[in-house]
Amino acid sequence: MVGTASDFGMGLEERREAFGRKMAASADAGEESAIARVFASTPREAFLGPPPWRIFGEREDGGEMIDDPVLLYQDVLVQLKGEAAINNGQPSLHAICLAALHMRPVETAVHVGAGTGYYTSMLAQLVGPEGRVEAYEIEADLAWRAAENLRRMPWVRVHAGSGTVGPLPECDALYVSAGATAPLEVWLDALKPGGRLLFPLTPDEGAGAMLLVTRLPEGYAARFLCGAKFVGCVGAREAWAERRLAECFRRGYAGRVRSLWRDDEPDETAWCVGDGWWLSARQVGA
Repeated sequence: MVGTASDFGMGLEERREAFGRKMAASADAGEESAIARVFASTPREAFLGPPPWRIFGEREDGGEMIDDPVLLYQDVLVQLKGEAAINNGQPSLHAICLAALHMRPVETAVHVGAGTGYYTSMLAQLVGPEGRVEAYEIEADLAWRAAENLRRMPWVRVHAGSGTVGPLPECDALYVSAGATAPLEVWLDALKPGGRLLFPLTPDEGAGAMLLVTRLPEGYAARFLCGAKFVGCVGAREAWAERRLAECFRRGYAGRVRSLWRDDEPDETAWCVGDGWWLSARQVGA
């Protein structure tokens, strides 16, 4: 349910602080955590263009038009481009993802599907000025807006183009904010040892899930974090793979996934088999 400004009974800064604490709680992070800090310190309205804004709550309807920025600090989607069904993303899901990436100062992050830069700015705050963020956005107008929104962070570079073609910069974390039907080779190849890839593995219909892949010396650990539904990632979707993926999610047992393998010889522990990759219930090294 979308609230009203009077429901909160607090000013904008106070509301941001409360929002930060709530998002940290949704990610099982503490009130003094970096996740709480970045959500509390990042003005969402600055990344959305001028009001009014269309927000979407739990109901799948036409949304609600608002002009009070206080109302943006709820766990709601905010429309960026109606004709392309592109929105600003659900804050609680991104809080879970950012917490799971465990970004550290001086690290390098790649963000695919940066939109207008709201969550990119949080990645940038987590790695700090000694780190680096390379952001990719295929929608040229959104990429331009992201570059403007992030211009005060010189350690962030916005690329107006696809993040599905390589080579991509070598990185400690690669965060994808658009649905894919496979862990692309270009994403896996960009990971440094210990690097983390986090992306939505999604069929066309229904929800998929956020898959966290970690590059280890002996292979790739993998696990699903939470359910997810995203606009499709251009260049990262195949119709035949979507059908196979949909069947895997319908079958269930996604919670058993523990590893990702990059070969064409799946064994009896396979949960889903793609073209040159498969997810397994077997632990890496077992």
